[in-house]
Amino acid sequence: MTERSIAGRRVGLIGLGAMGSGMAGSLRRAGADVSVCDARDGVAAAFAVQGGSACATPAELAARSEVIVSVVVNAAQTEAVLFGTGDDGAAAAMRPGSVFVMCSTVDPNVSIAFERRLEAMGLLYVDAPISGGAAKAASGEMTVMGAARDAAWAIAAPVLHAMAAKVYRLGDRAGNGSKVKIINQLLAGVHIAAAAEAMALGLREGVDAAALYEVITHSAGNSWMFENRMAHVLAGDYTPLSAVDIFVKDLGLVLDTARASKFPLPLASTAHQMFMQASTAGFAKEDDAAVIKIFPGIDLPGPRR
Repeated sequence: MTERSIAGRRVGLIGLGAMGSGMAGSLRRAGADVSVCDARDGVAAAFAVQGGSACATPAELAARSEVIVSVVVNAAQTEAVLFGTGDDGAAAAMRPGSVFVMCSTVDPNVSIAFERRLEAMGLLYVDAPISGGAAKAASGEMTVMGAARDAAWAIAAPVLHAMAAKVYRLGDRAGNGSKVKIINQLLAGVHIAAAAEAMALGLREGVDAAALYEVITHSAGNSWMFENRMAHVLAGDYTPLSAVDIFVKDLGLVLDTARASKFPLPLASTAHQMFMQASTAGFAKEDDAAVIKIFPGIDLPGPRR
């Protein structure tokens, strides 16, 4: 089932951001009949120049798709995509038995509620947060953390495999995909914050930033986030591939989940405060590596943004 071709299958993708654009490209390369939609003017049309169809609204896209992949930022945007205002929402235009694949990082309870609402309409739902960054999304090498009913998974799995190198099914209904994703985000956020703290200390102590990066990336203290994000710092490039405010949101979801069961998360709490500080200092829309800018008395390499 997972290796079945999706050539000719009608797949819609909503949200052509850093991840979504690469995922839509993977679908196109796999031969799917791809429809795309994005809230920004001209973005969907620019994608469709190389193949596929641009749709003005989620409803238009839903009417022509058997599987809809939503790659928007948060739960509020997902709600708008699904239920919209007036006739713009995807859910009302989806055919019975078609599948909505939710790839955003949201509160697990919100994902469970989306599944229930769509099931009441005769529609199928996949809780499928993603990870890996823009480069892996573009090359079809990202990871999907999925959970869905059998009927939804059977239809969506080939589409997921066309976009990702690793597709995990973590449960037979919505919830566990989103739970695993926020745990991943706990680690990602803490690792970025720790990487920034380490680089900032090195700069404050007068260590050459490039030399520090070289040593750490070949030593036991390295992490994927240090290697990836501190490269942005070395280049002085804070173009947002994943913005500071993404981790304000995601670590907030982590803390909300833990708070409900009175579970302590001291490192996640500290990292969340660091991203909050960076956001309120004016770096909200910059790359999440800009959390390093909260540290005083350091001269960052490269051009400041």
